[in-house]
Amino acid sequence: MIVWLNGTHGVGKTTTSRLLQPLLPDARVLDPEKVGETLMDVRPTLRATDDFQHWDPWRPLVVETARQVLDYVGGTLVMPQTVLVQRYWREIADGLARHGIPVRHFVLHTDQTTLRHRIEHDTDLGPSTFRLSRVEPYAEAARTWLHAAAEVVDTTRASAAQAAEQIAASVLRTAPVGRS
Repeated sequence: MIVWLNGTHGVGKTTTSRLLQPLLPDARVLDPEKVGETLMDVRPTLRATDDFQHWDPWRPLVVETARQVLDYVGGTLVMPQTVLVQRYWREIADGLARHGIPVRHFVLHTDQTTLRHRIEHDTDLGPSTFRLSRVEPYAEAARTWLHAAAEVVDTTRASAAQAAEQIAASVLRTAPVGRS
């Protein structure tokens, strides 16, 4: 199974994924951003873009990487990655479904004031213009499709540990039989 943590940049997906992994039996974290980083290393470079998700190979490579890892180790993959383009999410979700891989899709959400404060005062990465530039696209995706396509976890007043516990409880309560 895959537990996909979606949400805007700076909301806490990476931290939550690290805290979630030990709460789920046989779970590992697989960051789809590493697939994008691999594509960024292609030389000469692929066509210019502000986001590697726009490169057509990224989505099927994420699906295939997840499938290969699950076939090799089994268990659950926790995958923290912002996906704000509905078509891209459908490509990934449909690709995983074609391989019989169940997906639990969660969106970590916080109000914009809290989000902007977290981004501007991030002690690990520092303030990020890129992350701030994604606040409005996230809000648009949340309004139009994203929140309807996932289980929303409000992190406005919850720590990453509390969000991880909430997600783990939800996943364990409804774990599918068979390939988990």
